[in-house]
Amino acid sequence: MKNVVCLVLGGGKGTRLLPLTGERSKPAVPLAGKYRLIDIPISNCINSGIQRIYLLTQFNSVSLHRHIRQTYTFDSFNGGFVEILAAQQTNEGADWYQGTADAVRKQLRHLKQPGIDYVLILSGDQLYRMDFAKMLKEHEAANADVTIAGLPVNEEQTAGFGVMRVNDSGRVEGFLEKPKTKEELKLVRTDPKWIDSHGIVSHGRDFIASMGIYLFNRETLVDLLEKTEYEDFGKEVFPMAIRARKVQLHLFDGYWEDIGTIRAFYEASLALAGPNPPFALEVAKAPIYTRPRFLPPTRIEGATVLRSMIADGCTIEAAAVIKNSSIGLRSTIGANAQIKDSVLMGADYFRHDIRANHVEGQPELGIGPGTIIERAIVDKNCSIGANCVIKLPPGFPENGERGPLVVRDGIIVVPRRTVLPDGWKF
Repeated sequence: MKNVVCLVLGGGKGTRLLPLTGERSKPAVPLAGKYRLIDIPISNCINSGIQRIYLLTQFNSVSLHRHIRQTYTFDSFNGGFVEILAAQQTNEGADWYQGTADAVRKQLRHLKQPGIDYVLILSGDQLYRMDFAKMLKEHEAANADVTIAGLPVNEEQTAGFGVMRVNDSGRVEGFLEKPKTKEELKLVRTDPKWIDSHGIVSHGRDFIASMGIYLFNRETLVDLLEKTEYEDFGKEVFPMAIRARKVQLHLFDGYWEDIGTIRAFYEASLALAGPNPPFALEVAKAPIYTRPRFLPPTRIEGATVLRSMIADGCTIEAAAVIKNSSIGLRSTIGANAQIKDSVLMGADYFRHDIRANHVEGQPELGIGPGTIIERAIVDKNCSIGANCVIKLPPGFPENGERGPLVVRDGIIVVPRRTVLPDGWKF
């Protein structure tokens, strides 16, 4: 894998994840109490033997840069790195990235260095575990110019994906972005028996969706980008490659989730806290890496915790109840508080470390005693007072606002650094 370089695309605005992306980029959004979304693709690369990784960023990227700098440091003998390629003015151009393909085009000089034969292109906001060495093996065996990862889906799921048509050898011969009509679906349907014959149980699924994971021969990628002005991989470059090059399918059937919306983020986070999570964090041969923080163990005083994840450095006081929730680093949860079906992202510092800056009359960092939080995402460094109620009342619309809080897809989002006084009710 030493001749493979990975580009992780992390430059989008992430508007569908607002307000979580109000002050950070999508790949920097915290996940599962102690990770960030960007840790997933980078960990997949490291576990697959890929150690030359570029991260393309643009919007609200300060916290993402800090996380990368503090987390991914390789020794000087293997030549590995994770480097940031931010949008910048150069002699070739002064524009920001205009799309995924345009972002890679603006950084082609990094891909033209000696010793690079293949370029792997990933998204920075997907949750999955994949061995890219297997993908490269199939790519070489098929003598392909491009290989794309594909996921079997049923007809109901096709509306949110680009769907591919393949021949018996697995070569991609057609592609439709989010097909809607019966006629369009018929054009890209795959016989479930073909999927079964390739070692994946189809369960009746008869369509193959693009996962947005591309493996290019380096020269193919350079040629496709230099001879066109296409700005997007999924909508422009990939369909063109199907017509002009040999594009092969890499069939995948593990857990995969695109964390593109508040609902997707919320549901994926709570699924990780369940008794049989669809995505296992505790895989010894393929761990998820993140920043080592050297925090103390979580301290719990007589609380009830059911079907939940609790990160390091938390304090949970007497008679608190936590059900089906994810509790992030350094969280403080007061006595008799009730947290249900919620994601708490925690804090960047301990309550006692910032007590000198505490404003008289305002609640301290964390969740106050007696507070009820249900079906909510509480971003980092929030100060929520005692006996507050953060819970949707009957009849409240799926999207709306109440004070500083935002409702998206029927889920309450408490923005970063929100302060709610004692007794505040939604």
